[in-house]
Amino acid sequence: MESLDLKKRDKNNKAKQLRRNGKVPGILYNKNKINFMFEVGELELCREISEIGDHGILNFKLDGSDRKALIKDVQRDPVTGKIIHIDLQELEKNQKVVSSIPIKYIGEDFLNRRGMIVQKERESIKVEGLAEKLPKSIKVNMANLSKGAVYRIADLEIASELSIVDDLNTVVASVSYERRTVAENNEASEEEGVND
Repeated sequence: MESLDLKKRDKNNKAKQLRRNGKVPGILYNKNKINFMFEVGELELCREISEIGDHGILNFKLDGSDRKALIKDVQRDPVTGKIIHIDLQELEKNQKVVSSIPIKYIGEDFLNRRGMIVQKERESIKVEGLAEKLPKSIKVNMANLSKGAVYRIADLEIASELSIVDDLNTVVASVSYERRTVAENNEASEEEGVND
């Protein structure tokens, strides 16, 4: 993993102008509550985020020194998907942080083949722990659930060194009504025609 080179952003440079020049504007927060506005190369940033995810830890250089930051927020253009802004939180050694971790649903195809639908209520959950121990995502295996089942935050399996900040009773996903196949819909239509 490379170190990104963050450069102090000139207040006179508008965000649109930066993006046209292949740069992404961002803000770095630190424990002293001093906000540092920066710019970073779009290609380098995209390469790092594709490797570590939208909530990972970045290595960066600032004023010649190597540092680490947790990605707090990545804003993307709704049409192109390009990164248009990034928020970072600078990390101290052995610092505990609260971060949103994406939920990765698996086994959904298996339920769909059995005529059921997964209704996702949450895309992420908030956890607290050492920054370097934060996972890229938390997996939720839906394959073993049956119709009407509800999966709550309390059901998630996470590492013992992490603690969940969100309410444990919050519903993450549920398995809802069975979808009818085309053949079943035809049968139902024929039955309704007979009863008329």
